[in-house]
Amino acid sequence: MMQGLYTITENRPLTTRVSRLRLRGNTSAATAPGQFVDVLLPGCFLRRPFSVCDAQGVDLTLLYERVGKGTELLRELPSGSELDVLTGLGNGFDLSASGDAPLLIGGGTGVSPLYALAKALVAAGKKPSVILGFANRADVLCEEEFRALGLPVTVCTADGSYGVKGYVTEAMGGSYSYFYACGPRSMLRAVCERSTTSGQLSFDAHMGCGFGACRGCGMPTIAGNKRVCKDGPVFRKEEILWDA
Repeated sequence: MMQGLYTITENRPLTTRVSRLRLRGNTSAATAPGQFVDVLLPGCFLRRPFSVCDAQGVDLTLLYERVGKGTELLRELPSGSELDVLTGLGNGFDLSASGDAPLLIGGGTGVSPLYALAKALVAAGKKPSVILGFANRADVLCEEEFRALGLPVTVCTADGSYGVKGYVTEAMGGSYSYFYACGPRSMLRAVCERSTTSGQLSFDAHMGCGFGACRGCGMPTIAGNKRVCKDGPVFRKEEILWDA
């Protein structure tokens, strides 16, 4: 974990609710796709956690959804503003289990950490495919960014306004060696039930500290209650106790 000041170089809306935030600073602690950062926002007591979408050189890219006071304040900050950020949080995805043709499944802003994962898998010589799920066409994120990596991308929309009509599970019929998923809890459970292989899931949770001290983000697992911020946010499919 590392704490530092980061300068906003871009804070741009991508949809009516989701924005892209680019920060400049020390990214050396962001060592694995799937990790997250904890941002201290002006006027807020608790930091806000955000998955790392990309970390390259001194540039850190995050996607965030406007859901409350903190993200409302964040959306108004101009380029040049400084933010206090904790980086290098969480365990990240394990690439060693992926096989040659992993499947990446993202729902909503859950597509964010999968972009960094896709880059890492491609760099390792893997051939991932991608399924992205959204409510409607206006909510679609990162499709072109994944395609720019040379990956096959299937987009699903719940209302059928773009791509495959329905949820991401509608597009999981192909062959894949492993899966990685990030999105709403209901989506993650459905993906596990539909999947034909093992996989890893990245969970979102309300966090107090972001590094395991407050124990406020418990996750029921076969090994007892674990902390999403410290023991996760990535867990193996077989670990989760969905009904606990």
